[in-house]
Amino acid sequence: MAFALQDSTFKRFVEVGRVVLLKSGPDAGKIAVIAEIIDHKRAVVDGPTTSVPRQSYPYKHLTLTPLALTKLPRGSRSGAIKKQLEKEDTLTKWNNSEWAKKRAAVEKRRGLNDFARFSVMLEKKKRRDGVRKAVKASKA
Repeated sequence: MAFALQDSTFKRFVEVGRVVLLKSGPDAGKIAVIAEIIDHKRAVVDGPTTSVPRQSYPYKHLTLTPLALTKLPRGSRSGAIKKQLEKEDTLTKWNNSEWAKKRAAVEKRRGLNDFARFSVMLEKKKRRDGVRKAVKASKA
């Protein structure tokens, strides 16, 4: 029985040009592009627009995103990757994605001080009270 790629449930593959999110290391949380596949455990990633240096990275420390650069040749240098990123407007697509917005919101919440967390709690209580009153009024 032949296996057809269209029948696969997997949509994100390790491929040259795939935009990845780095999960660990000094550049954790930044995005980069797979420039070259080394073997079944590592790839060369490069993020010229996100200040990620060109380096070997293990797949277990990468998260594949749905974004990929088209027609990027294997072993492309930083300049070619940067041109392709700007041409396809990939960073804007990433920043407008729900995934990136959620990560930004989590980072913002993580950076709050005690008083700011208290203020957020009060705002949530106020919103919850308003919703509760509106539901009660609609039922009556």
